[in-house]
Amino acid sequence: MSQLTAEDEVQLQTLLKQLLRSISDKISGAPSPECAEEILLHLEETDRNFHNYEFVRYLRQHVESSLGTVVEDEIQNLTRGGQHAVGSGQDTLTHAVTQRTRDSSQYHQMIQTLKNTMMVVVESLINKFEEEQLRKEEMHRELDRCQSNSQYADNCSDSDSSFNQSYAFIRQEQLQVLAEKLDSSKPKEVRRETLQALCCAPPSDVLSCESWGTLRRNLCAALTEPDLSENVLQFFAKCFSSSPLNVTREIYSSLAKSVESAFLSQRLSFSTGSAAVDINSPPISRLLKQIRLLNDFQKEVTTFWIRHPEKYMEEIIESTFSLLSFHHEQGSAGAEKTLEPVHLLSLLDIKATWFNKWMHGYYSRTVVLRLLEKKYKNLIVAALQQCLLYSEACERSTGEAADSHVEEPRDLGLPQKSVYIRKELEYSFFVHSLCVLGKLIVYTNGRKLFPIKLKKHRDPVTLTDLIVTLINIMYRHPRPLNSDASLTGSLSPSCLVTEVLWMLCERTECAADCLYQTPVIETLLAPVVALLSGQQTSLRSPAATQILIADVLARIANTDRGLALFLYEKNIVVAHSERTFAAHIVVQFTLRLLNNALPSLSGSDASHALCGAFIFVCRQMYNTCEGLQVLQAYGLHKAIAAAWTKTSSQSERIPTPVSGANAETSIHETSNMVAWEETLLGSLLNFAATPKGLLLLHQTGAINDCVSYMFSRFTKKLQVSRCEKFGYGVMVTQVAATAPGVAALHSSGFVRSLVVELWSALECGSDDFRVVRPRPTPMEPIDRSCLKSFLSLVNLLSSSSSVWELLCRQSLANKSDYTLREMPTSIPDLIDRLIAVNSDAKVHSLFHYEQSHTFGLRLLNVLCCCLDSFLLLESQYNICAMLLQSQRENIADQDTAEGPIIIDSLSVERNHVLVRVNVVGGPSERRLPSRALEEGEHPYPWPMFLSYPPPPCYVLNLQDLQNNTQECEISAFLASAKEPKREESWLEVCRRHFCRDILSRPNSLTGKVLADLLEKVVAHLSNSASECFFSPAQYKEEKNVKNVVLSSVEQLGINACFRYGCYLQILQEDSLSDLELLMKHLKTFLSTQRVNTSSALASQQDGYPGHDWLASTVFLTMAGNMERSLHLLLNLSSQLSSAFIWPARTHASVHFPQQVAESGISPVYWCTAHYVEMLLKAEVPLVHSAFRMSGFTPSQMCLHWLTQCFWNYLDWTEICQYICTCVVMGPDYQVYLCVALFKHLQPEILERTQSQELQVFLKEEPIAGFKFSNYLEFMMGLERSYRKIVLTDMDNIRNPQE
Repeated sequence: MSQLTAEDEVQLQTLLKQLLRSISDKISGAPSPECAEEILLHLEETDRNFHNYEFVRYLRQHVESSLGTVVEDEIQNLTRGGQHAVGSGQDTLTHAVTQRTRDSSQYHQMIQTLKNTMMVVVESLINKFEEEQLRKEEMHRELDRCQSNSQYADNCSDSDSSFNQSYAFIRQEQLQVLAEKLDSSKPKEVRRETLQALCCAPPSDVLSCESWGTLRRNLCAALTEPDLSENVLQFFAKCFSSSPLNVTREIYSSLAKSVESAFLSQRLSFSTGSAAVDINSPPISRLLKQIRLLNDFQKEVTTFWIRHPEKYMEEIIESTFSLLSFHHEQGSAGAEKTLEPVHLLSLLDIKATWFNKWMHGYYSRTVVLRLLEKKYKNLIVAALQQCLLYSEACERSTGEAADSHVEEPRDLGLPQKSVYIRKELEYSFFVHSLCVLGKLIVYTNGRKLFPIKLKKHRDPVTLTDLIVTLINIMYRHPRPLNSDASLTGSLSPSCLVTEVLWMLCERTECAADCLYQTPVIETLLAPVVALLSGQQTSLRSPAATQILIADVLARIANTDRGLALFLYEKNIVVAHSERTFAAHIVVQFTLRLLNNALPSLSGSDASHALCGAFIFVCRQMYNTCEGLQVLQAYGLHKAIAAAWTKTSSQSERIPTPVSGANAETSIHETSNMVAWEETLLGSLLNFAATPKGLLLLHQTGAINDCVSYMFSRFTKKLQVSRCEKFGYGVMVTQVAATAPGVAALHSSGFVRSLVVELWSALECGSDDFRVVRPRPTPMEPIDRSCLKSFLSLVNLLSSSSSVWELLCRQSLANKSDYTLREMPTSIPDLIDRLIAVNSDAKVHSLFHYEQSHTFGLRLLNVLCCCLDSFLLLESQYNICAMLLQSQRENIADQDTAEGPIIIDSLSVERNHVLVRVNVVGGPSERRLPSRALEEGEHPYPWPMFLSYPPPPCYVLNLQDLQNNTQECEISAFLASAKEPKREESWLEVCRRHFCRDILSRPNSLTGKVLADLLEKVVAHLSNSASECFFSPAQYKEEKNVKNVVLSSVEQLGINACFRYGCYLQILQEDSLSDLELLMKHLKTFLSTQRVNTSSALASQQDGYPGHDWLASTVFLTMAGNMERSLHLLLNLSSQLSSAFIWPARTHASVHFPQQVAESGISPVYWCTAHYVEMLLKAEVPLVHSAFRMSGFTPSQMCLHWLTQCFWNYLDWTEICQYICTCVVMGPDYQVYLCVALFKHLQPEILERTQSQELQVFLKEEPIAGFKFSNYLEFMMGLERSYRKIVLTDMDNIRNPQE
């Protein structure tokens, strides 16, 4: 392998040249050849890319192939004999092998061969370099000869100057002579030589001379002469590329006028039939070259004309429009048509790139639109006329097998084409016109040009007429499915029209003016309505056309205004002139496609693609709350699930492809089946975008498969869809709010992936990057590199249902030893390693103990904001005891049991968590310690503690609201035994008094007044059979109820309630046993209201997963009276409001279908939270958008607030008013209250979204400053607008699928 062939020499020559070019900067900077040689010798030391050069790689490979065997033999010989041991004072084995290899004959032969070859290579390179230099010198001599022949070189300049080798300087007198010699009266040969001299002269000298005016006129005259036009164009091109705009505008205008004169004088035409236009013919070739130069300048001038006065730009634009406005009056219609400048321009720039660039910037767009409106509207008229003519030709061809007259050219625009027939020129003009009009109507002032009056049209053509015309063109020429892109490409009518429609969809105002019009929607859905009605359509390719329709419809439905148009406006005419909603037409058609109920489409190969396209349109609707509200009745989720089940079973039966004739067909069928199955799964998954949709998805039984599909796309960082602006973050959060959803996330591997990703960011860091300096110490409690993982965990564990599903009965490892490579893979593992850091082994297992433990404590703090989550953590892991023990271990003097605790980041975090979980109260009832140090003598003024209860400074002084002496209407009304005399019912009068008191005397509605109100209203409702939603409670107090065992979670919840009641001065010391007895009664009663479930969900195993916060609230409202509380709750259980304000009441309820009851999804989530999201989008859109951007959902917070009756978020008075409002005013006020809360928090929500703190803020911070009295009128307004929808759906909770 040591011999080098001729091919090797050629390769070495190329590689050596590449190397020299790569290091040319280093060599050229050397002061002498010796220094350059020194640089080359030490190149490996100084060039970090040395081993990446191809020349070095080649040499290394050659050495290995030549000496590899020698080295291996020497290693074997030395190691076998043990001659060279590795140790101090002895040569290493490597050194010995190297020395023997260098002494070998193979090494000397390789060196000699390489040396000889390189000498040949270097000599060859030197010879080529010398030849190249000789060629350059010859070129310079030719140029000098050319300049000397012109006899206009400046004799005063240095003839040896290198500058004069390229240019000749010309004096004003000489330019005057040139101008005279270019006169048309001079001989052609003289003028040609003069033009050659001009081309060799600097354009700046020519353009600045006093004779430029004369020169310009003579140049334009020479353009019309075939023998001189080439030279003139060459000079103009040189000027365009190197002259300022104030000069080039004159040349451009002159050239444009010259082209216009040429068209006027020559009157070129093309006739019908087979006659063609040959662009190689001299007159057309000359015009084409001139227009090509104009078009190149049009596209380039936008990059610099903003730096010049507007009048220059206006002159260029006006010259262009003047040229394109040139139009011959046609003598007779049809037989012959005059060739116009726009025909040639459309051949050169068929998609009107020049116009797109001119319309892009505001600076030029204003001028373009002004000129089009004032002087050159005929340009738009001509473009519009061309589109209408093409559309009419398409209509005339309807029914014909193949009308070549309107068929778009297959090879239009290919470089080898030189002959164009009339239909091709007309089609290129149509494409150019369509692109111009499409760009024009994007802008408001462009749309103001419509309506436009056309010849032979009685009525002006409106903007809507244009869009309808374009849609009809798309119908006549759909791009065939599976067609060759080279044949149709982006110049097919369907592609061009679709691009225009897409562009219109992307702009809100533009879409409203152009697309959101009844005639446009009717035109788009006309083929769909026809097929639904059983009529035959005149479409050339029904499936392909319907797919184009679906694509446009999906983009319209993806916007708020377009969605409202589909859902709420009757703009489609069906049978007997009856109008209906577009959404109903689309979903009916989709169901027919899914059920193969359309014979004309079901048998085609494109049936799956067509069905998937229309499902995608429906998807844009049902992934919103308002869209699902409309489409739910059609059961689309069932139809898609049935199709998916059928498809998945078929895909399992497809045999494995084997080699043979049918192998490719089998592979194609398999890939199509997989693609269709994924389409259906993705469509089902999008039901999870809303709370109610998630319930429907769970009922299909496909939630696990859908979540697995989502996880596979999530790991690949794929987009949800082409219309979705955000990723899967919102959908993951929505799914994680429910027990079956989080179970599916866990089984899919999502939770494991999230934990591993977090651990990698928190503990491992970025090992892929070379460490050149130590990592900076994080200044924030949670480093930016870990913030995304932290927020993902918060979203995952936001709901108590998800915490119970992932942690219930899951113990911590608490190992005696942890290896450094051991990574947590589950939430219990994460708690064990980051939160429950209660041993030296856990401390030593963390690379960044303080940072990682702080992360864990911050996560624990967010988890404990949800009271049910905290009760589970405390009952299983004794979180409080563990934190207190850690505080004791942080005492400065470990020899004493008591003493000051060392203030550090961890002790501050622990103190905050301990206060949060032990002190219950709203924003004006408790004070949480800060987690930041303050400046001054006492950086942390908050006292730390080692045992409960915490110091009293964390509890605020209670305002005495229980004995308020202010009179209220509702109290007097309740005390009166008289029935209302008017037609108003007792409840309506009660509501009126209640509202008046809240608005005028809110402080009077506390204590005994609210207790009496609640009791009497519930009693009144339960005594009326028409007001009872559930069957009345049949509960008899059993003697052995005291023997009922409460779980540790329930007992911890009772203790928290008792502490709060004592703080509010409502409960006495003996009230604890009464509260325990009440909970035992309710546990016994509610156990009879639940189904026997076979669900494997952890939250469905042992009753309600959490504490009954509504029962505790009622107990406190009744001042600790167990009998009154129990009686009220039993009566309340028959009311509709109990299904929403009392989550424990409806958990696995017998009043729901078995599948809904076993899901563990509360109606608070799939009904209340669903409508909160719907109303937020309409009433508080900024908040809705903020949630979407953050990846969090309003439904998560609503579920959190409502499950624990706003404990720790609102003050006691507001909590009582919440319960009374939902009972007195109706359960739908629960929805309106949540919307009012988000409206109240809007400024903070918008601010926290910017800083990526929205989830943490809403979880950790109470709702400060909220008063019912300030928002009751807002809620009453929502009632007037939405009660019919919201309350009707609440009445249907026993059968949520209806």
